[in-house]
Amino acid sequence: MTSPALPAPSRAVQVADHSVRTALRTPRILIREVLAGVVVALALIPEAISFSIIAGVDPKVGLFSSFVMAATIAIVGGRPAMISAATGAVALVIAPVAREYGIDYFIATVLLAGFFQIVLAVCGVAKLTRFIPRSVMVGFVNALAILVFAAQLPHLIGVPWAVYPLLALGLAILVWMPKITRVIPAPLVSIVVVTAVVVVFAISVPTVGDQGELPRSLPELFVPNVPLTWETLTIIAPYAFAMALVGLLESLMTAKLVDDITDTPSNKTRESWGQGVANIVSGCFGGMGGCAMIGQTMVNVKVSGARTRISTFLAGVFLLLLVVTLGDVVAVIPMAALVGIMIMVCVSTFDWHSIAPSTLRRLPRSETAVMLVTVAVVVATHNLAIGVVAGVCVASVLFARRVSRLARIDRELIVRDGEAHARYTVQGELFFASVSDLAANFAFAEDPERVVIDLSQSHIWDASTVAELDAITRKYRQHGTRVELLGMNPHTRTLHARLTGQLGGA
Repeated sequence: MTSPALPAPSRAVQVADHSVRTALRTPRILIREVLAGVVVALALIPEAISFSIIAGVDPKVGLFSSFVMAATIAIVGGRPAMISAATGAVALVIAPVAREYGIDYFIATVLLAGFFQIVLAVCGVAKLTRFIPRSVMVGFVNALAILVFAAQLPHLIGVPWAVYPLLALGLAILVWMPKITRVIPAPLVSIVVVTAVVVVFAISVPTVGDQGELPRSLPELFVPNVPLTWETLTIIAPYAFAMALVGLLESLMTAKLVDDITDTPSNKTRESWGQGVANIVSGCFGGMGGCAMIGQTMVNVKVSGARTRISTFLAGVFLLLLVVTLGDVVAVIPMAALVGIMIMVCVSTFDWHSIAPSTLRRLPRSETAVMLVTVAVVVATHNLAIGVVAGVCVASVLFARRVSRLARIDRELIVRDGEAHARYTVQGELFFASVSDLAANFAFAEDPERVVIDLSQSHIWDASTVAELDAITRKYRQHGTRVELLGMNPHTRTLHARLTGQLGGA
């Protein structure tokens, strides 16, 4: 006998649980948010240092940027509990600026990118996420897991043998700790235990301190020394615009992923201009800018269970405190502990259901193809934004191809009032892909002197269809045949009336 299922919490209860006010009044939630912030801060340190190296700047640039962005986006962002900081995608886009023009042009690029993001937010770019199909989203998530896992391999290859038992210990804690208690996040316990083992037994393994020098001072205001000329704008604008697009796309996709995980909505427009504000503030303190960090967001939301802006804000604050005041302590944390956390993130993030044989048999092949293209492009380019764009393009082409096959034309000969005429009934959606061979369905030389084209079961979507109907009408006129178009719905009639005879052709 099964016990009755408990009713699911209402949306109002879930949203309340995600509010800062509720967290501050509820010790259980507040402790969860604080501990999640500590875990994310520790996970941010090696990532920020490595991304600084990719961008060709000092490690403190990435660390300060991560602190500023996390603290700022916690206030101005639209998706609670999402982590924004220095990222690899942004570093790759603007790395040529630091290499070819220096740090001042580099920071000016970050500031301009933030301005572009605010402009794009005002123009409604966030609404474009509704056109991203589920198959692309699945590919995005799977590619993310693969990239995060690939980023851990350098810490597992060519390292002392002691790294592997330490990694196994960390993974065991991450797997079994949640089954015992969730009061303390398993990642935090894993970091403490693995670090304690290394220190007590004096085990020589790679540590956070080996990744780069940690800063010893607070960030200071930074004004880039660049000439305010058109030439400067032509140099930095292309990189700034590319950074703005990549940052927004990754942030909005991550926000949508967190929406699905937490079953709560978020304000994508606010998140868009919030990213712009965070990048501008980051640039003002000499940071490299960034966007949503998917791996650390999953650590915060999925592994640690955080749900409010408190965890995001404290992740930035703890990051600064750890590297500035406790740098010597943080430096001894073994990379094996952090690698174990990121591997668990990969395992929990990857959509294993999407590659199950039963799922692959059930899904249309086009859906699977879109998912695989998205994954392949992301893994090949190491750029989530490019992969998403490629996936959307492939999905659009396959959709247009599939819909184009639904258009159908039936012909019948009718004799009415002693006059013979041919009646063509057009069914389906008519647009550029479905009308490419429309004329092949008409018997121009065989039809009688009157032809009726019934469009009551179809819909005209674009100028290509109107141009094709005009071409069919002209060809019938050349055969001395009268053509009558019937049954247009209001939209079709308006579009046809506006464009017919205006699209060229004899």
